[in-house]
Amino acid sequence: MSTPTDSTAQTIPGWRHIYSGKVRDLYASEDAADTRILVVASDRVSAFDFVLSPGIPDKGALLTRLSRWWFDRLEVPNHLAEGSIPAVVADRAMLAQSLEMLPVECVVRGYITGTGWAEYTESGTVCGIPLPAGLQNGDRLPEPLFTPAYKAPMGEHDENITFERVEEIVGVERAAELRDASLSIYARAAAIAEEKDLILADTKFEFGTDADGVLRLADEVLTSDSSRYWDAEAWRTGSTPNERMASFDKQIVRDWLAANWDKQGEPPVLPEDVVERTAARYRELIERLGA
Repeated sequence: MSTPTDSTAQTIPGWRHIYSGKVRDLYASEDAADTRILVVASDRVSAFDFVLSPGIPDKGALLTRLSRWWFDRLEVPNHLAEGSIPAVVADRAMLAQSLEMLPVECVVRGYITGTGWAEYTESGTVCGIPLPAGLQNGDRLPEPLFTPAYKAPMGEHDENITFERVEEIVGVERAAELRDASLSIYARAAAIAEEKDLILADTKFEFGTDADGVLRLADEVLTSDSSRYWDAEAWRTGSTPNERMASFDKQIVRDWLAANWDKQGEPPVLPEDVVERTAARYRELIERLGA
């Protein structure tokens, strides 16, 4: 499985690379007294648990810009820390507090699609939650659902889990705090998106706790990589699922891979037009939101 390595991480004076995910690289200060983390978003793009080649131009800067924009509009404690960011990564990095990250991916679904739709067609449920009969792919749910997942180690699939399992992992009070915070943030973000004639179909949040035990929103937030955004007018008037749910993210990449790769061995190199169209969708979302 193709994953980032230390050799692909950028050298940043004064900072020591400590970890690479599929998209982000984390750095610790070389000053032992400085506990802040430098979170740098790359232009890497992943699909089907593989990091693909080439990356999407300016993706890291666009994701960082969008996360910062949303952090400014969400009235919840977050991971951002004060201080200057190295100029070499200024447009695609955030300074963050060092947190104890919780191993729960907090997914909120306002509309039914994706894996939720696949489950519903088989059992009438989404993540085990019963739903009314007769829903169509892309329909708005009666109310937003909190459908958590257990964060798997790099290279493994996250596992959908019940709320009761979240309580076992983080405790009853913390589980309720995660659920309530996630649903509240989704409701505010969905309302802001609606003002821009956008639908926030679903999203995922990550949280950590600081030294005082305060729950803080962390990592990225409400970006094209962590959320499905649809054009509201297309959703209202489209005659097919593809027309209704054309998303502002890497779905173009997923669709091309699904049509051109059997998921055996290393994935093929992305064509130039797929890269360009994907970059355009990332930029369009930024413009639509006014971020």
